[in-house]
Amino acid sequence: MKFIRDLKEGDRLFDIYLCKHKQGAVTKNGKPYENVILQDKTGTIDAKVWEPNNPGIGNYNTLDYIEVHGDVNNFQGNLQVSIKRIRVCREEEYNPADYLPVSEKDISVMFKELKEFIQSIRNPWLKQLLEAFFVRDEAFAKAFCYSSAAKTVHHGFVGGLLEHTLSVTKLCDYYCKVYPILKRDLLLTAAMCHDIGKVKELSLFPENDYTDDGQLLGHIVMGSQMVAEKAAQIADFPHVQLVQLQHCILAHHGKYEYGSPKLPALMEALALNYADDTDAKLETFREILENSSANQGWLGFNRLFESNLRATKE
Repeated sequence: MKFIRDLKEGDRLFDIYLCKHKQGAVTKNGKPYENVILQDKTGTIDAKVWEPNNPGIGNYNTLDYIEVHGDVNNFQGNLQVSIKRIRVCREEEYNPADYLPVSEKDISVMFKELKEFIQSIRNPWLKQLLEAFFVRDEAFAKAFCYSSAAKTVHHGFVGGLLEHTLSVTKLCDYYCKVYPILKRDLLLTAAMCHDIGKVKELSLFPENDYTDDGQLLGHIVMGSQMVAEKAAQIADFPHVQLVQLQHCILAHHGKYEYGSPKLPALMEALALNYADDTDAKLETFREILENSSANQGWLGFNRLFESNLRATKE
């Protein structure tokens, strides 16, 4: 099959993809069409069915594996597929492993690294809390390892939450070496827990979509609640340790307009905010470069970065 990562403008498409999303819409002239997101393990691509009543467009739904016939075009700097025909496929026609984006890094190796950081924590209360999540709670640990870190923006793949968390933890560990005033145990615990709410905010693949709790509460609030619930199971867990850790989680997006319930008031919360933002932004840029058709030159305007991006020249 031709993977989405390898598509380029002008390609004729005739292959099987996962229908990640389907939604009906209407043009300004009142003509119905369908917004579709196609997915394979290398990523997703926006697609349009401009003539949904065409006999060549079979009955299909979200999460169906569909054979797509169409053209790859460039729309406002991004690739887009204009679909001419769709057929729902039988199970024997596809391998699901080809359609779920997975971290390029070994999940078991990353999880081992994360647990090594846990063992480096000296504060007995914080260490017990981390072990309660990542060592003793097998259901949580499994969900954490196989969840994504986001629906679309960054680390939106199986193992993405673990990969992002490990990267943020490593950045925070580096910060502690450069700025010894930082409380390492608090900062690293916060780094490892800052996105734990995403195991409840997002469903597992292939859906990888917001749950009802995710829509109503969000991962920041749920993560703070999860920490409080685990701490309550540890006898005599110090209140000051708990509220400082919760503050770091509640403030890790840095600004109210970015969904942060609190602004950083602790140095560790500020460090976590910058580590989280750094990894998210650089991974987003990496994915843009990787998914661009030419992977060189100017890539077009990106709303997240508010800039016309380009690949670095050798």
